[in-house]
Amino acid sequence: MNRFAISFCSLFLALLFLAPLFLAPPSLVAAGAPAADSERFWPQWRGPLANGVAPHADPPLTWSETENVRWKVPVPGRGHGSPVVWGDRVFLLTAVASDPGDEGGVTPAGPLRFVVLAVDRRTGATLWERTAAEEVPHEGTHPDGSWASASAVTDGELVVAYFGSRGLHAYDMNGEPLWSRDFGDMATRRGFGEGSSPLLAGDLVVVNWDHEGDSFLVALDKRDGREVWRRERDEITSWATPLLVAEGGRQQVVVNATGRVRGYDLETGEPLWEAGGQTVNVVPSPVHGAGLVYATSGFRGSALKAIRVAGARGDLTGGDAVVWSHDRDTPYVPSPLLYGDRLYILKVNSGILTSLDAATGEVRFGPERLPGVEGVYASPVGAAGRVYVVGRGGDTVVLRHGDAFEVLATNHLDDTFTASPALVDGEIFLRGFEHLYCLAEDPSPAAGQPPVAD
Repeated sequence: MNRFAISFCSLFLALLFLAPLFLAPPSLVAAGAPAADSERFWPQWRGPLANGVAPHADPPLTWSETENVRWKVPVPGRGHGSPVVWGDRVFLLTAVASDPGDEGGVTPAGPLRFVVLAVDRRTGATLWERTAAEEVPHEGTHPDGSWASASAVTDGELVVAYFGSRGLHAYDMNGEPLWSRDFGDMATRRGFGEGSSPLLAGDLVVVNWDHEGDSFLVALDKRDGREVWRRERDEITSWATPLLVAEGGRQQVVVNATGRVRGYDLETGEPLWEAGGQTVNVVPSPVHGAGLVYATSGFRGSALKAIRVAGARGDLTGGDAVVWSHDRDTPYVPSPLLYGDRLYILKVNSGILTSLDAATGEVRFGPERLPGVEGVYASPVGAAGRVYVVGRGGDTVVLRHGDAFEVLATNHLDDTFTASPALVDGEIFLRGFEHLYCLAEDPSPAAGQPPVAD
């Protein structure tokens, strides 16, 4: 046999061996957690990049109750946590009362069930439901809040559900309980309730426990819930979700809060740097890009700081590491959207939008009022060169991502929306008070949604 024949046979055998990987059903390819999946899906609060952007999604531009609705299903109970998506599954957290009147902003008379739902992404059918805890909350929540305001987080291996004072609970993708942790009871400022979501970073789950008592930041081993490190924090209640940042060869956890924005070493919990200047009642989560962390707040004041974090140490307040700041029209509840070189912020909880140059802080447009949108608690999201802003009254404005204020579409659904959207592939998932919507231009329930292999 000549060399050509030997080479051809070797190539044929190699292709024969590798073919199952390329020709296997997408369900098998999606079973693990490769980098492509971590950016394709919406695994956590604020999406795959934790900045509100879905880099590979192309959701619909227009919809209504009769247009581009793939499915619409009722959601039991009440919760403002955003949907998270991995493979063929959408995960939601909710609090269910025997008396629906107990699901609002008052201390309920009876117990609530704190529930984790896994929904089939193709059809909206419930795949599994687990009650993580059942109890009467020890304090009330804000009238506009909920008992389940945190978002779940997943990496395709497990899903972590956080109900604050009702504990942190881990399940495998089929709903089998893995472990639970109880941190006690929070005492939130003015009884406004709880809302920070957990961060899943490699093998660690990081939880921010800022309240009116002894505040702390804690990291747990995702495999068994074992506590790896804990750091005390001199902070009052905040609602921001921790952010993972990789800069200068070091992974750090950044937490936005009233007293200080701080960075901690992910591996050890060692405090690295801090910067002051936020308002009280810090809700927006920070975002990160091009070496800068953007931390903002907007209750009884306005604060936005762009902080260079590579090599940052000690107190950065007033130093060169604070590259620029902005002191007007910043958000109270919605987190900012960092889309490429643009930072989008909403004014307090209103439908008034400003676009800033992320490198310099220069205003590109705004403040501009979004047509038909009044109150906004949901954070803006971006994909396919578009920005989506969802109002509480059911109206969503879609803008062109760029230097000019250009409205591409306005859409309405018959529900109330506080949760932020999730964008995956050609779909947008919207969680209302009453229903969960899957919006897509392709009506086929199986189009492009391979099942996750068990």
